[in-house]
Amino acid sequence: MNLFPVSVLLVVLLLIMLRRLGPVPIKMWQAMATGAMVVLAAGAISPTAALRAIDANVMLFLFGAFVIGQALTRSGYLFYLACRVLGPARSGGSLVWTILLLGAVASALLMNDTLAIIGTPLMLRLAREHDLNPKLLLMTLAFAVTTGSIISPIGNPQNLLVSAAIDWGDPFVVFARHLFLPACAALLAAYLVLRIAFRPSFHSGRLRSVHASINDPQLAHLARWSMWLLVGLLVIRIALPLFAVSPALPLGWVALLAALPILIFSRERFVLLREIDWATLVFFCAMFVLMTSVWNSGALQWSAERLQLDYFSVPSVLSFSILASQLVSNVPLVALYLPVLEHAGSSHSTLMALAAGSTLAGNFFIIGAASNVIIVQGAERHGVVISFVEFARIGLALTLIQSGVFWWFLT
Repeated sequence: MNLFPVSVLLVVLLLIMLRRLGPVPIKMWQAMATGAMVVLAAGAISPTAALRAIDANVMLFLFGAFVIGQALTRSGYLFYLACRVLGPARSGGSLVWTILLLGAVASALLMNDTLAIIGTPLMLRLAREHDLNPKLLLMTLAFAVTTGSIISPIGNPQNLLVSAAIDWGDPFVVFARHLFLPACAALLAAYLVLRIAFRPSFHSGRLRSVHASINDPQLAHLARWSMWLLVGLLVIRIALPLFAVSPALPLGWVALLAALPILIFSRERFVLLREIDWATLVFFCAMFVLMTSVWNSGALQWSAERLQLDYFSVPSVLSFSILASQLVSNVPLVALYLPVLEHAGSSHSTLMALAAGSTLAGNFFIIGAASNVIIVQGAERHGVVISFVEFARIGLALTLIQSGVFWWFLT
């Protein structure tokens, strides 16, 4: 048993937790990349094994989704579309409910971090136009993209990791069968908690209409084609197993094919490539390498055998993943926990509990999900500050209710 990779992982997780306390902030991708380079340099994992550890399917999907999301944002098309869809909302309550539903559906297809980036300026503008509390709409967005992303294997990065471990059926069907109904109930819980916490904003007065224009019609046209191509390919991929036909394309190739119209025909292709979230892609590559070296060290297997803890029941997995994600962030936690569950031959419900718990952790504290950090930091740049205590006061109550819902459905 080699404890060196475990020691490196602990240092990396400490750097991630304390990254904003020092004079020079450390970004998550920098900490993870440093850890991967250290285990490589020390020989804890060979270069060949490191390359094999990187999941090309996940990386291709992230790249394609980032290209499409960046094109939708830069062209102004998604902001324009959102304003048209949200226009019919007649009151603060109906606007919140619409944001919850649309944010949930969109995050299940476009990934929650993408929606957080796109949605933050939209929420601030809607709050300003309608004279609503901006914190209400920002937290509505945060809860919508977190809760909605549970439903789909492509809703968030940790679900992507879990879906890669599913070998008993199509990941979309598996996630929907286990998580769709509790996620719907969890969205209703989010609406009720927000209604109690922000009672004055749920007025019955008619809201003013909001108008937006498209910045780049040519890019918007291509982004719209790519978005619908992505949705269409995903629908086909989901439907094929229902007719006993194995999917011909992995998820990574689906996203890459959908992004091709933008990459081939857009005049802004190089600008878009320069502006996509390369840091997240580096983070994932490094994480795959570091977590594989930790698993190969044998320390996790040894700990599970010696401590004889219950790592594998649905209540344990759900509770542990919610709490531990507040310390080490949900993506590294899933990458570390998943091999333990796979090695033990865990049930379908256990893997779904890991996906649900690590995602619901984002509704607990701000640091529980990257999408929360994106929303809060984006709001602060415009003078709207959501404190840790403000978020936790509402998030704690909501997470307790939502975790109870998923506990009941999965056990």
